[in-house]
Amino acid sequence: MTTIYEADIGDRAPRFPALSGPGEADVVIVGGGFAGLATAFGLMERGARDVVLLEARTIGHGASGRNGGFVSSGFSLDASALLQQLGPDEARRLYRLSEAAVERIRQRIAAHGIACDAVYSGLLTANWFADERPLRDWQQVMRDSFGVELRWLPRDETRALLLSERYHSALHEPGAFHFNPLKYAQGEARVLQAGGVRVHERSCVTGIAADGAGWRIETTGGSLRCRQLVLGCGGYIGSLYRPLARAMLPIATYVMTTEPLGERLRSAMRTDAAVLDTRFAFDYYRPLPDTRLLWGGRISIRDRSPQDVMRLLTRDLLRVYPQLRDARISHAWSGLMSYARHKMPQLGRLPSGAWYAMGFGGHGVATTTLAGEVLAQTITGEAEIPAGLRAYGVPPTFGVLGRLAAQATYWWLQGRDVLHDWRTG
Repeated sequence: MTTIYEADIGDRAPRFPALSGPGEADVVIVGGGFAGLATAFGLMERGARDVVLLEARTIGHGASGRNGGFVSSGFSLDASALLQQLGPDEARRLYRLSEAAVERIRQRIAAHGIACDAVYSGLLTANWFADERPLRDWQQVMRDSFGVELRWLPRDETRALLLSERYHSALHEPGAFHFNPLKYAQGEARVLQAGGVRVHERSCVTGIAADGAGWRIETTGGSLRCRQLVLGCGGYIGSLYRPLARAMLPIATYVMTTEPLGERLRSAMRTDAAVLDTRFAFDYYRPLPDTRLLWGGRISIRDRSPQDVMRLLTRDLLRVYPQLRDARISHAWSGLMSYARHKMPQLGRLPSGAWYAMGFGGHGVATTTLAGEVLAQTITGEAEIPAGLRAYGVPPTFGVLGRLAAQATYWWLQGRDVLHDWRTG
């Protein structure tokens, strides 16, 4: 068993040189994940040419290249809570921005010929519990408050597509899709490079300091002076910039893939849609073009070894599809996501003048694109950051104590799911 499947089918060789020697730029973006790439893309599309993107390892190394590859609208904070906290007008405004981000990703794939194995079959949210009311309530909220039609699948139709007795019903989101996230990130970076953005891999930022009206950025191989600084480091920010590091929870999630299943895949799934279930720490999975099954799930503060990930997720897989008991696992990995206490993206400008985009909370493929567009519009003076996003800010997460509290909360919510499952049969 190796580690990361996406790395095997992406381009493992670095295509972008490390930063070397001193230099200058108008905008420096730190972080070669989806948030940094989307910000650079938004600036490039608006005519900015003096932009540099710095990545400590390789493009898409962290959660951007290692996620499940689901592209859907919405946020980590559920839609009902968004309505309650912001009111209907601002909640709808932010949700529309997330929908526009999904469409923007589609357009960029098509316009630039990014080969990322995109599958436009939607997303199925499968009901783990016999009680239909929570899923029905969500369907109504999405229709009445956001104008989103999710198609109801009764039990027989659900089980005809997902051949498991675990599921009782489902909702289909037709506008969602899934893809290989690392291939998409690498494709974006190549388009950026061709468009004049200077992309540097293996250029770890070691220091950030104010320099007159701008910034001085030190890396392992060089330095840059710039007018504008954007930090999009997510769960890998470490101690680089304390005002942001103190506001972020690095949370691990786990993913594995089977070996190619051939026709055996149809003994479990008869749909090309991506799937997740209705528990708090849900399973999420999707069929891959080579008939592998990519399977992810669980939430923890622990970044586990591939062997531990394989053991845990194989048990989860067989709870749903015991008919795949003999399927061999070829790859398993974990990666760090950035979570905020409020479960919404952290997007804005610090008093120091640094821009930031992080805290996408496991729902980041589209919301990172949203963030990149918003930052690009704001930096170029086209628009301001929406009030609804500004309202959430960067509240502290209290370091180790915050991570322990998050883990205790996750255990409690997982226990609640177990109890609800037992009660409802």
